[in-house]
Amino acid sequence: MLLDHHSDGPAAIRTQFGAIFVSLELSRSTWLVTSLSPGKSEKMSKRSVKAGDIAELLKLFAELKRKAQARTGESYPIITIQEAGLDGFWLHRSLQQEGIESHVVDPASIATSRRRRRAKTDRLDGETLLRALLAYKRGEPRVCAMVVAPSPEEEDRRRICRERRTLIAERIEHVNRIKGLLFAQGISDYAPLRRDRRARLEALRTGDGRALLPHLKAQVSRELDRLELLLDQIKAVEAAQDALLVEAGKPAGEKKGAADPVTMLLALKGMGANFAGVLWSEAFYRHFANRRQVAAYAGLAATPWRSGGIEREQGVSKAGNPRLRTTMVQLAWLWVRHQGQSALAQWFKAHSQRGRKRAIVALARKLLVALWKYVTAGVVIEGAVMKSVA
Repeated sequence: MLLDHHSDGPAAIRTQFGAIFVSLELSRSTWLVTSLSPGKSEKMSKRSVKAGDIAELLKLFAELKRKAQARTGESYPIITIQEAGLDGFWLHRSLQQEGIESHVVDPASIATSRRRRRAKTDRLDGETLLRALLAYKRGEPRVCAMVVAPSPEEEDRRRICRERRTLIAERIEHVNRIKGLLFAQGISDYAPLRRDRRARLEALRTGDGRALLPHLKAQVSRELDRLELLLDQIKAVEAAQDALLVEAGKPAGEKKGAADPVTMLLALKGMGANFAGVLWSEAFYRHFANRRQVAAYAGLAATPWRSGGIEREQGVSKAGNPRLRTTMVQLAWLWVRHQGQSALAQWFKAHSQRGRKRAIVALARKLLVALWKYVTAGVVIEGAVMKSVA
């Protein structure tokens, strides 16, 4: 039914929640603030704030609260929502310090129109965020996925593993570039990671028996300079990672906080410091309600496609933490090698005949859930072998 006049009754937002809902559409230059206040016939208002100006944003929030109180005679709290992105969690933490309820949402979890061409503007995105927040506070299931913001200490702790991964990727690039330059000259046996790389470079001869020309040798030398710098940085990062794991593995009486996850992970045969560090900093720092949440966080959850008589499996969702997912696939291969007598490894051997790639991904999901139960509830993985204590 179409009404030609506004309702005189209180707005639904006022009777249900009693709050001012605000969405923040963040960009490098401006922040678009979309708000919905009680007593305003549920009409959304939009204001712009200079990016990074917290004082101006809080001033706008105070103005919204003042106007809502003038209309209704009551004071209302503010609830905000923003997308997870390049801005990180600093704004979320700043709002929480001011006593404001703040939520960070995974933008990929918000439903959008499936039309091939759809309108997309900051204004429309702000309204969509606000509607998602309203539905989330109403308790609608699966309307969106809110991100669990790590503490500053947890966020800083996982930088070591992420930096090591970045440095190793850069090392591979430089090694491949050096090998490619020399392979074009008929040299295929040069190993840039050997300690005698400089001496061997001087003695190299091309496929047609010539010494390396000056510009080529200079280019390779500069690549070796960058490679050696990366090797030194990787050593420093790995030393910092080892020190962090040693600190985390101390008894509770020697340091604040529990050390059980790291100690328990390192006790498993085939589990090295790097894998334990990634699992600890990327996954087991936070709480999971069930095994489905664990698999979904790593992007290892299954995505079926079932409609009528059609039923097929699309593979894993890949919607979670990519670093954790890659680490778990690598760890699954090592688990089959070092824990061959375990029940998980036996399951892989029984199902790998239908496809090793699919089976190893499924094993990675099962292994992650088993490790989660192991470090949180102490459930020992069936058939797992522990490291021998010297």
